[in-house]
Amino acid sequence: MSDLNLSIAMGDYDRTRAIYDGRVKIDGVDPTCMLLSPEEMFFRAFRHQAFDVSELSVSSYSISVARGDPHYVAIPVFLSRAFRHTSIYVRKDRGIETPADLRGRRIGIAEYQLSANVWFRGILEDEYGVKPSEIRWVRGGMNTPGRPEKIKVTVPEGITMTEAPEGATLNAMLAEGEIDGFVGPRAPRCFDEGHPMVGRLFPDTVGEAEAYYRKTRIFPIMHVLGLRRSLADAHPWLPGALMKAFTQAKRMAQEALADTSATKVTMPFVEDNLARARALMGGDIWPYGLDVNRKTLEKFLEYHNAQGLSPRKVAVEELFHPATVEAYSL
Repeated sequence: MSDLNLSIAMGDYDRTRAIYDGRVKIDGVDPTCMLLSPEEMFFRAFRHQAFDVSELSVSSYSISVARGDPHYVAIPVFLSRAFRHTSIYVRKDRGIETPADLRGRRIGIAEYQLSANVWFRGILEDEYGVKPSEIRWVRGGMNTPGRPEKIKVTVPEGITMTEAPEGATLNAMLAEGEIDGFVGPRAPRCFDEGHPMVGRLFPDTVGEAEAYYRKTRIFPIMHVLGLRRSLADAHPWLPGALMKAFTQAKRMAQEALADTSATKVTMPFVEDNLARARALMGGDIWPYGLDVNRKTLEKFLEYHNAQGLSPRKVAVEELFHPATVEAYSL
């Protein structure tokens, strides 16, 4: 019996590299791997179900689960996580010094439903008392005009959102002072290029994020691994095989990161930053699995429903294939 040939779309990460280069085998699978950007993966997966296995936006996937029409079923492999205190960029000439100063401001977003934006809006309200309805949102493409939502959503009542002018980009609008800030998983180009009037809202983003983690014990989840639902039904062994392989690949990445005799990443102070993260978060700073991430997932689903993206509160267990939420032991 030959192995099952599957297309697998994922990001180019240290935690996926052993799958891509074949050091980690997926039981019963002959993979065709593609390393793609999140924007391309998600658009193709949610619009056209283009891949057998795909990294998915946890927000877009939650929308599909809440609507009752998910083409994929998730496995609790969290390929992207980030503290979104780094994700708010503001004009320095507008008197925006604290989160409270965002009230009434025009803030650009690429998509209302982006996982990063769900987390940012939730944290902004929970931790700083600023409601999403108190901000005037402007939606558009970051560097290319006219970006569509990958899944069509209706902005809830009370939220003010306008489209960027035709032909305009959020990057140019921020650089020219036509909006007061931008929120998103990528930095706007004008920030990366050193625009003198564009900076981060939080000067010490790491310190702000560490304080948030100490208080909440939440490391925000952005992406999950999804398997085409029809394949999971046809091959009940497959979800567990994917969970096993991706967990092994992540373990190899963590071991390599800790081996600082010759650092495996092109970055100084790796050992110091790793020690700082482990002192804050424990030995496994990037956990997979349901139980250890339950609190984080429940908070995300609470935000998702409160922000009008899911018509009902989705239960955590609804997201994942049952074969991947428990494991054998010896």
